[in-house]
Amino acid sequence: MGEIRGLYALPPGVDFAEGFVQGLLARMRDQPPEALARVTVLTNAATTMGALRRAFDKAGPLLLPRLRSITGVDPGPLVMPDPPEAPLARRLQLARLIAQMMRLRPDLGAGHSIPVLAQSLSQLMVEMQTEGRDITALEAIDTGDHARHWQNALAFLRIAADFHLGNPALDRPARQRAAAEAAQADWPQGLNLPEGPVIVAGSTGSHGATRLYMQAVAALPNGAVVLPGFDFDQPPEVWEGLAQADDHPQARFAPLIAAAGYPGRWTEERPLSEDRNRLISLALRPAPVTDQWIAEGPALPDLIPATKDLTLIEADQPGQEAEAIALVMRDAAERGTLITLIAADSGLIRRVTAALDRWHIRPDDSAGRPLPLTAPGLFLRQVAALFGQPLTIDRQLILLKHPLTATGSEAIGRNQMLRETRELELQLRRNGPAFPDAATLADWATKGDETRKIWAGWLAGMLDRITPLARDRAPRPLPDRLADMMSLAEALAAGPGGTVDASRLWQDKAGQMAQAVLAHLAEHAPLGPEIGPADFSALLVTELQAKALREDVAGHHCLRIRGPREARLYAHGTVILSGLNEGGWPQPLSPDPWLSRQMRAQAGLPLPERQIGLAAHDFQQGIAADRVFLTRARRDAEAETIPSRWLNRMLNLMGGLPDRNGPQALAAMRARGAEWLAMAEAV
Repeated sequence: MGEIRGLYALPPGVDFAEGFVQGLLARMRDQPPEALARVTVLTNAATTMGALRRAFDKAGPLLLPRLRSITGVDPGPLVMPDPPEAPLARRLQLARLIAQMMRLRPDLGAGHSIPVLAQSLSQLMVEMQTEGRDITALEAIDTGDHARHWQNALAFLRIAADFHLGNPALDRPARQRAAAEAAQADWPQGLNLPEGPVIVAGSTGSHGATRLYMQAVAALPNGAVVLPGFDFDQPPEVWEGLAQADDHPQARFAPLIAAAGYPGRWTEERPLSEDRNRLISLALRPAPVTDQWIAEGPALPDLIPATKDLTLIEADQPGQEAEAIALVMRDAAERGTLITLIAADSGLIRRVTAALDRWHIRPDDSAGRPLPLTAPGLFLRQVAALFGQPLTIDRQLILLKHPLTATGSEAIGRNQMLRETRELELQLRRNGPAFPDAATLADWATKGDETRKIWAGWLAGMLDRITPLARDRAPRPLPDRLADMMSLAEALAAGPGGTVDASRLWQDKAGQMAQAVLAHLAEHAPLGPEIGPADFSALLVTELQAKALREDVAGHHCLRIRGPREARLYAHGTVILSGLNEGGWPQPLSPDPWLSRQMRAQAGLPLPERQIGLAAHDFQQGIAADRVFLTRARRDAEAETIPSRWLNRMLNLMGGLPDRNGPQALAAMRARGAEWLAMAEAV
């Protein structure tokens, strides 16, 4: 058997799943078939695991290794006997603390809802657990030079951390950290060694607990770590200073290299365009880069052949960008070639999907449709929006026209209800009142037939239920808020004389998913705080947003839409890197309401720029695919846009290398993009 020990990597442009399987099978070539089944492969995500399964299927009939998630590694019952608690329960407990804080110091949470603050605080607690930080890390922060706001926020944060981190056995991130620390301590002494070879595949080690576990695996006699998208073109002196360059695409690998040494090549397979990889590697060097560009730029190969498979589409506005992308994808569908749209902007994805729908083309979208945007999700949000708000004509009509309203009624059909709703809208908009009530409906119903009277009587009853809820703006227990919303939503869906079971509210896949989310929330709601109507609506959206609906109808087998984190899995075929503007890709960093940048550094926590570095790594892997379209819009709805920093660097570097035909190569990229824009305009 070939050696399976230490740190390995695959470069950008090599399909990670196929390259990994190829390298593993080569190392197992001289072993009996059952030896492969003793290997455990730990992956960073379900998408990576699925890609590995497909790659093993392509390899022919064989016994598969055990595929597991690295985030599922557990220290075992001897270390932490209690099962982990649901993350929602922990967030609601934090929300209760935050609600108490805001009653005493409302200025600390100014501009944020309680659910948003609880979400950000929960994420901070997860970071502390995965990075191995406890309450002492917060106590070590010196706030002498900070504004009073940060001093007060830190004082509360210490209280919250003492509560949240006091029993780490309740949280899965803490269990993962404990498993990594146990492996680091036990395995070098030969204790509790895993059975058979262990390989960590596809993880960048971006989280402290994962990175610690990867280091322990790489040190095993039969353990290996295979990194994705590793830049073999980067010189050693750059690696030495990379630990401080959090926004660099390769920065996550620096601690692993320091612990386990420089990685070897997992396979000898080379990317399609090594020259393009060299260009991107130099363009993305840590700042300052000018001296490196001057010194190393002339050594780059001719950039015309290096970029011959790159197309730059610079549209005037986002709609034009989406039209051009849709046309490129339609062309791939007609040719039967594989194409993947990598997009971080959900709005752009919706525009592209709508444009493709004109040609009856449905792409395979891994993200699916966010649950809040499905019919049940919108319906529940509209019902929750009634709480604490005046019942205007518009709010009433939006609900009455919703396709789930009164779908459980046999007394009145859908078409009849829409007709009566239209008549009522005309009456109210002509004659008022602005805030209709039961008396208004009763008077209007006398002018109609029996169907109108049935419908108006039911609607009057609904208004009687809604009115006290609309006037109730004070905080109330979360279980009561949730019960009121559920009861009202089911009554509105049932309709006159109907039942919720006969309605379509919970019937389809989206409805069942929404019902499960609400049941989970109801289970843990007693842990939450008393909450106002606006905070309740924000909590509902947060919980629904965590789920997405995949369409049952299969998408086109050649067209895929994927998120940036999946870019490493799609090196073959054509890739579209879209929305390449600052604020689009990379997306803007979310402000941390709890710790300033300097305070995070003092606590030993990752800086916000880490997210930029992870996004840069996704970009570096995506642009190494066989054929690549780079797209952006020069303007959005408000103003001119700024090109993505990675695209900007590449364009600036190419423009400054006339001896390498950089300006000519760039002009050719733009010319190819202009052709697609012209065709999209013609269509």
